[in-house]
Amino acid sequence: MGDQLTSSAEALRLFFTEDIYLVKGTEVNVPVSVPVSKIKENIVFKSLGKNQKNILILVNDNEFEVSSERGRELLRNIVKAMELTANDFALVNYAAYGNSQFKELTDFFSSKVVLVFGVSPLALGLPEHPQHVLLMQDKMQLIFSLNLDALAADQNGKKVLWGCLKQINNG
Repeated sequence: MGDQLTSSAEALRLFFTEDIYLVKGTEVNVPVSVPVSKIKENIVFKSLGKNQKNILILVNDNEFEVSSERGRELLRNIVKAMELTANDFALVNYAAYGNSQFKELTDFFSSKVVLVFGVSPLALGLPEHPQHVLLMQDKMQLIFSLNLDALAADQNGKKVLWGCLKQINNG
């Protein structure tokens, strides 16, 4: 979870509705019972694509917006082979949202299909899943794979992934 400290006067006014006075040199021990609730701000995820078929593609690259040139070329080939266009999916670089959980992402994008490249299931708050296996998770089709750049160099991994991608119903 991100840093929850704030010094924003506007935000603090929502929680403190009575005047608070600080008096120097005086120490008063007063038991305070204040209800505390964890509030998570609504995150707006930046993505490429229009997501018209509710397909979420998660990549994980700290250096590039999507991946290296080799990784981007592989992704273009995957998308083309699946007969998708940029209108069909939302592409998100998870590196920018490292604390986000699977449900937050999939709720935000109303996902039906999720392709994950280079993000572990544990990082997304899911139990461990094998790579290159089509899974069902909360009525969504889900596949985990290597980071795009690493996958581009893994001939066998690409073959196994392709067999799995052919099983997806993205209608």
